[in-house]
Amino acid sequence: MIRAAVVTVSDRSFRKVRADLSGPAVAETLRARLPDIEIVQRVVIPDDKRFIRRAIRYFSDALALDLVLTTGGTGVDPRDVTPDATLEMIDREVPGMAEAMRAASLQTIPTATFSRAVAGIRRETLVVNLPGSPSGARENLLSILDTITHAIDKIRGTGGDCA
Repeated sequence: MIRAAVVTVSDRSFRKVRADLSGPAVAETLRARLPDIEIVQRVVIPDDKRFIRRAIRYFSDALALDLVLTTGGTGVDPRDVTPDATLEMIDREVPGMAEAMRAASLQTIPTATFSRAVAGIRRETLVVNLPGSPSGARENLLSILDTITHAIDKIRGTGGDCA
């Protein structure tokens, strides 16, 4: 069983000016593709480093979840601070995941070059930043989904060889 949280980072969704569509899209994709997943919590927080750091800390340290997926705040707008906050919280980066997501997105949208998304490990939790659009979040998640379970097994120390 993989225990996960989905964190939507959006000022407008947090203020209820715009509905959160990306968080539900991520959760739906996870449930459809990973039958052994439990989404413990889905939250919407503002584009603020303090909130992002607090969410990552809570889900990884207090709840000891296996996976934290953020959606939103990964671009070049001044309010896009999700990657910066994530880098402050993780112990180790997993750059191949972010590279794979960007490569997949570049097949359909040139502005994927703006993505600053990161992936990494805090304690025994895999943290992955996804874009804020529902389609971008879903597309990026699908590009790494086949490797997430194995990555979590490796983080737990139960993954065996990668061959």
